[in-house]
Amino acid sequence: QVQLVESGGGLVQAGGSLRLSCAASGRTFSSYTMGWFRQAPGKERDFVAATTWSGSTTYYVDSLKGRFTISRDNAKNTVYLQMNSLKPEDTAVYYCAATRRSNSYTKIYAYDYWGQGTQVTVSS
Repeated sequence: QVQLVESGGGLVQAGGSLRLSCAASGRTFSSYTMGWFRQAPGKERDFVAATTWSGSTTYYVDSLKGRFTISRDNAKNTVYLQMNSLKPEDTAVYYCAATRRSNSYTKIYAYDYWGQGTQVTVSS
């Protein structure tokens, strides 16, 4: 079992930055691929980014490449999402998730564990 707790969300002006954190319980954190998803009001949950167990390989939705960066610290059982140049359309609840699958990292069904989410609001 893995429990995930996100933090770092909040209200920020357009053009600002936030860094989200996701702390994981369990001694096998380093064996999981970790992903970030987001869900805007009235919309489906969408893939944002993922990082494999070592952090050496990362995946991003094309539209966010260059603005968002995913990273992990296995010693701290934590995965991060650095978000820069934020826009009002980035407003959403951001979720982290964990999977042991070796593929389909952009798909919701691939993930076994989810956090409760953290709200990010970007004002114009």
